[in-house]
Amino acid sequence: MIRRMLGATILVATMGLGFGAQAANDFEPGLNKVLDENIGAWAADPAVIAAVKAQNAKNAALDQAAIDTLDKQWRAEAKAGGGPMITEVTSNALSQFLAGKAKASDGLFLEIFVMDDKGLNVGQSSVTSDYWQGDEAKWQKSFGAGPGGRLIDEVDFDDSAKAFVSQVSRTIVDPADGHAIGAVTVGVNVEKLP
Repeated sequence: MIRRMLGATILVATMGLGFGAQAANDFEPGLNKVLDENIGAWAADPAVIAAVKAQNAKNAALDQAAIDTLDKQWRAEAKAGGGPMITEVTSNALSQFLAGKAKASDGLFLEIFVMDDKGLNVGQSSVTSDYWQGDEAKWQKSFGAGPGGRLIDEVDFDDSAKAFVSQVSRTIVDPADGHAIGAVTVGVNVEKLP
C-alpha cells in the first residue's frame, strides 16, 4: 500500500513537472499485456462479435445528423441520471458481459465499452458521458487503423475513481473475414497492473 501511494505521489510529481508522457510509458508493457491477454480475448468472443455485427447492420443507414441526434439524446439522459436509450444499452447482453468482466477484475478495469463501425456504443460496463465515440482518438486510432489498431492513452488521475487510469483501445475484428467491425476501450487502473 505504501509503495503504491509512493508510486502515485511520484507519478503526480512527474506529471506536474511535465513528464506525464514519460510516466505513461513506464506502464506501457503492462498495458500492452492487458490489451493482448485480457481485452484481446473479449474482443474475439463470439457474443461480442455478434452484438457488434448486429448493431452495424441496424445502423448502416445512419448519417452524421442522425448520429448527432442520438448522441445529444444520450448526453441529456446521462445528465438527467438515466432514460430509455441508456437503459436499452446498459441492460443488453453485451453490457452485462462487460460489467461482469469489470467486476471480476478487482478494480483493474474501471470501465469497458464496445463501439460499432460508426463509433456508437454497443455495450458498456457503466454509463459513458456520450454515445458517439467516433470523433475521439480511442475509436479513430483503433478502428480507424483497421485490424491490429490499438491505442494506449496517457495516464490521468480519475477523480471519480480516485485512481490513475489509462484508456486502452483495440480494434474488434470479424474472424470470418478479418475485417475491422468495431473497437473496445477499457479504462485501466495502472496501480493495479499485474
